[in-house]
Amino acid sequence: MVSDVDLNNTLTEEREEILSELTKLEEDISTLRQVLASKEKHHSELKAKLGITPLIEFKQNFNRSWYDMQTSTAYKKTSETLSTAGQKTSAAFTTLGTAISRKFGDMRNSPSFKSFEEKVECTVSNIKQTKVGSQGRGGSFEEVLSSAAHASAQETPSNNMSESSDHERTC
Repeated sequence: MVSDVDLNNTLTEEREEILSELTKLEEDISTLRQVLASKEKHHSELKAKLGITPLIEFKQNFNRSWYDMQTSTAYKKTSETLSTAGQKTSAAFTTLGTAISRKFGDMRNSPSFKSFEEKVECTVSNIKQTKVGSQGRGGSFEEVLSSAAHASAQETPSNNMSESSDHERTC
């Protein structure tokens, strides 16, 4: 029983020491918080005297971070890679545009396109002459187109030669 009492006594004394140390630490923390608050207040006052506002401080921090990022190896490598990719893409689009332009030029100079173009010109010319020949009857585009088709279906080769212009003879 005596050993139980000694053991309990030792635990109690140890507990009291721990509680005492904990109390001292809490007091130190409280004192440090007060000192820190005082220092932060003094820090703010000095910044205000120098004219350093939170916005200016934010800009300075941003500029510093931006500079640090631009000087980083990763940024430099990424920038070089994107630049090279942009140049290659630009060259590819230029080549594609040139090829398409060349193909349109070849198509426009082909015999079938020229034949189609002549037929369209002839039809437009016939429509204009039919419209003028109707002496102001007017009408919609569909009516003029219909009358031009009707007139060309009824014309005979002899009528066509005597009444038509030189341009119509080639149509």
